[in-house]
Amino acid sequence: MAPLTPSTRELFSEAVRAVLETWPVLQIAVDNGFGGAYSQQKAEWMVDALQQYFIDNDELQQDEVEEFISDLMNNEFDTVVEDGSLPQVAQKVCEMFQQCQQDRLTEVREQIKQLIQKKSAGRAKATPAKTPAADDDESEDEEAMECGGGAAVKEQHLPPWAASHEEEDDGWTVVRRKK
Repeated sequence: MAPLTPSTRELFSEAVRAVLETWPVLQIAVDNGFGGAYSQQKAEWMVDALQQYFIDNDELQQDEVEEFISDLMNNEFDTVVEDGSLPQVAQKVCEMFQQCQQDRLTEVREQIKQLIQKKSAGRAKATPAKTPAADDDESEDEEAMECGGGAAVKEQHLPPWAASHEEEDDGWTVVRRKK
């Protein structure tokens, strides 16, 4: 297919931004500083990196995009995504790229609009997970505030891949699909 025109490339960048900004896993990583002090800037950089990945590589397959996003999350946010959302995110970005290539820009704009509406309807919120009943309320509060206490996601009109995360003993943060 023909390369994207500058205006179509800009639209694709908006599409990537809309997909990533509504992805609960990335929201949780940014909101909780998994990427350090510059988590928000890393999330913004991911939009450019993913968009450029499509521009630089011909005929990308969904699994290649999925692996690229997984590597970004692991390298930039120390997060291994295991909630099943990576294939959905990769599929959505691949689909929107194909639509841009096929000059189906109205469809892309409509999907961006829908994603922005979802984003404004509510973000994923990480809250301390409930721990088993403790004898002492104070120790329960302290335990819930520790990094290893885990978190749960409150759903507020989120995409179907809404997730929760918990930190494992080895320091990795594991993101799981919320049931």
